[in-house]
Parts: sequence; C-alpha cells; structure tokens
Amino acid sequence: MEAIAKAKMIRISSRKVKLVMDLIRGKDVGEALAILKMTPKAASPHIEKLVRSAIANAEHNYDMDIENLYIKEITVGEGPTLKRIRPRAKGSASRILKRTSNATVIVAEKE
Repeated sequence: MEAIAKAKMIRISSRKVKLVMDLIRGKDVGEALAILKMTPKAASPHIEKLVRSAIANAEHNYDMDIENLYIKEITVGEGPTLKRIRPRAKGSASRILKRTSNATVIVAEKE
C-alpha cells in the first residue's frame, strides 16, 4: 500500500529541485522532514510541503501508521516553461526562460 502526492508548476527549475530530492530519497519521513527543514535551498519548503501532503494522504485515505512510513519514490520532471522577453540594445530583445517543475512523492509502510 502506498500514498501519492503531486505538485505541479513549482516555480523552480527541475535541476535545482532534484538536488534536494536526492537528499531524502529512501529515508524515513521523520528524518526526511528534518533534513528538509535544515537544507538552505529554495526548493526545500516546496518539497517539505509535498512530503507532508503525502503523509496526510497516507494517514487519512489508507489508515497507514505514520511511524512506519518511508519515502519509497520521489521524482521530478520538467513542467511548462514561461517565456519572457528582456529588452536589449538597438531595439532587440532576448528571451528569458522561467522554468517550472512537476514533482511526485510516493510514501509506503515498511514491511
């Protein structure tokens, strides 16, 4: 039995989110939340909120014991890119790509 939580359109590039996700992959949820709390990366609050959502889904929807939960799978993918324009010299323009991410967390009970 496993519980899933998804976050879409996180306004951070997927490369930066992946750095934070690699820290908590396979850990117990309590340990993962402690790591996220102390990690000084911009993606940490977003991933922490996502993990808490997965824990709540597990407890509410599947009656799982929170003490036995661990992060079974955690993935991030590229979301839609917001395209913006920055004015440049001589009336030209350069493109700014504001990247987004889609993240998924799956928590499961230890056997």
